Amino acid sequence: MTDRRGNEPPPRKRGAAPGRGNPPSKAQPRRPSATDSARTTPQRPESTRERLLRKAREEQERAAPRPVKKAAAKRPAPRKQAPSKTAAQKPAAKKTVAKKTAAKKAGERPVKKSAVKKSAVKKGSGRKRPPQNRPAPRPKKRKVKKAPRMLRLGRPALRLRMTFGVMAFVLSLFAGRLVLLQGVDPDSYAQAAATENAQRYVLHANRGTIEDRNGVELAVTEDAVAITADPQQTKPVAQQLAAILAPKLPGTTTAKLVAAMSRSGRFEYLARQVSPTIWTTIQAEIKAANVPIAEQNKGKPKEQQAPLLAGLYTEEDPIRSHPNGSIAATVVGVTGADGKGLSGLEYGLNDKLSGKDGQAMYEVDAKGNKIPNANHTVQEPKPGLGVQLTLDTDLQYVAQRRIEQAVKQYKASSGTVIVMDVASGELMAMANYPTFDPNKKYTSADLNNPALERSYEPGSVQKVVTMAALADAGIIDLNTKLQVPGSIDVQRRIIKDHWSHATMNLTISGVIAKSSNVGTIMAAQRMPIPQFVKYLHDFGFGEPTGLNFPGETRGLLTPGDEWPELTRSNVAFGQGLSVNAVQEAAAVNAVANGGVYVPPKLVRNYIEANGATVPNQTAPARRVVSEKAAKEVTTMMEAVTAKKGTAPQAAIDGYLVAGKTGTAQQVDPKTGKYGKWATSFAGFAPADNPRFVTYVVLHDPQGARGGGLQGGPVFRDVMSYALQKYVVPPTGAQQPNIPLTWSSAKR
Repeated sequence: MTDRRGNEPPPRKRGAAPGRGNPPSKAQPRRPSATDSARTTPQRPESTRERLLRKAREEQERAAPRPVKKAAAKRPAPRKQAPSKTAAQKPAAKKTVAKKTAAKKAGERPVKKSAVKKSAVKKGSGRKRPPQNRPAPRPKKRKVKKAPRMLRLGRPALRLRMTFGVMAFVLSLFAGRLVLLQGVDPDSYAQAAATENAQRYVLHANRGTIEDRNGVELAVTEDAVAITADPQQTKPVAQQLAAILAPKLPGTTTAKLVAAMSRSGRFEYLARQVSPTIWTTIQAEIKAANVPIAEQNKGKPKEQQAPLLAGLYTEEDPIRSHPNGSIAATVVGVTGADGKGLSGLEYGLNDKLSGKDGQAMYEVDAKGNKIPNANHTVQEPKPGLGVQLTLDTDLQYVAQRRIEQAVKQYKASSGTVIVMDVASGELMAMANYPTFDPNKKYTSADLNNPALERSYEPGSVQKVVTMAALADAGIIDLNTKLQVPGSIDVQRRIIKDHWSHATMNLTISGVIAKSSNVGTIMAAQRMPIPQFVKYLHDFGFGEPTGLNFPGETRGLLTPGDEWPELTRSNVAFGQGLSVNAVQEAAAVNAVANGGVYVPPKLVRNYIEANGATVPNQTAPARRVVSEKAAKEVTTMMEAVTAKKGTAPQAAIDGYLVAGKTGTAQQVDPKTGKYGKWATSFAGFAPADNPRFVTYVVLHDPQGARGGGLQGGPVFRDVMSYALQKYVVPPTGAQQPNIPLTWSSAKR
């Protein structure tokens, strides 16, 4: 039996072969017989071709990408399924499938059935076209399209784990913070929370008092208040409040007050350092103004009531007062609105005077009101130290009044008087004119202290130091005689005396008594320059006084000790160097003190809050010349106030006075040349047992100039008062008869 599953075509049936004659007609379906229902038609097994085609389709479906739908493209109409084949056509179909399979194996393209039919119909021939011997077309390589990237959905389990991890981390932060707040350092955080809801109030420390040597107050702190406003309360009634405040608060206007009380915020300063008496008056007027307003508001709804005058408050704001006005104002200085020193000792000793402010902490509500019975802390302020000066208020007053008279009399630009205790170096008076009253309006130019802040060339008063140095070195004594010409040539510079004269025979006392520049230069030229410079430094020139006064000048002294002869000659009679008034007074005081230099002293004691006094320590005294040399120079100075001296106006009845005049050229700051003058007088009394040194200097006096003429009377009046107040008895010593000249015949 022949196997029909291979490539052998099935046997043809008559009239079924295509291509011959008319196309075969469709086989008519057989009518079912009565026996068909009893028959079972076996299922046809899948042929090899069908199996291969099925596998090929499956592979293509797996490899091919999913088609992308296009909006404009239309889906092709589905192919119409061929009618089911009859039993007569099945062999032909099998044959065709077999041919296609064979052609596929041979590399040929199978011919579509529709094409064959069309060809056959066109040619009208029923014979099969013989196959052509031509090579099979090379199959086109299909472009394999890459599959589009697909969106990968996250794994739910991973997302869940990450969410729990983040939540656990956040909860751990809260837990750690909770442990820190409640377990590690709860007190500090509780304190911080309390501080946030607390209001801090500054408790100002009382500034230390400045008083004189006898306890007379020169600068004190008085109670005062600062007036403040809460604009949220004062804005509706700003105009009425300003009308009450403006007349009682100098330095402000109604417009300024209204503007301040109408601003945004809760705090504004309206006035500082207001006297408690003035504030009491303001409170009384506000209370009286509220009475009619309260009467009008009776019986009215709250929203229709007129606002009361309210919203003004006060806080402590102490004020610095000067009970004695202008007395020692340039020395004491002033403070600013903030209570800190601006000049003088108020500035220089600000750290000691200020003390340390305290504070009070109160818990407040949201509106800033103190909560009753709430926790509060108070840190008491520490008051500043009081300062006791060496000045004597009475003597200071006399000195200020007397120098004021002299400045006005001689039309000088300014003047200074220094009174010094010989033994202790304490400054009993430091008077300047012009001066000012700190309780009244003043300018910044009034705040300087010329006694320490102004330098000038001292003139002939410096001859006292020159003679002391020469006497200490043994170069001169009271028996020294000089032939003094009217002028001297020093390095081609001609230096003259203040009066014209021919060559004179002068003793060394006569050189001082007549204040001869030429005679002083002749004596000074006998000393080596380095030795002379050393004496000047020992007397305190070119060095600070040690008072530590703000703005103090140290003067000007040519540095080094290799000076030209002209510099040494000028300095010997008081030109070519500059000093301040206290420096010059201290140098003269060294001669009055038997050759011992005592550093000047202005602050005597510091006073603590409990009243205990702490002495102010100063530099130790030092000897600069011998006692013998100091006595010899004192004798020379006694001749100055004698009738034949240059300053008989400085003599004091009943007392032996030693002194020295000075008249020095000054450099005009505008021209840079000598064009102004300074006249001065320095002396001490009693000369045989000195108690006080007084130094007077007038800057730019007009008219006839002379230290004895202009400074002598001021010295006399101030020194007389000092001797009387401190009950210094006259010694009864007589003016010595000291020869001022000598005769060449007797030499």
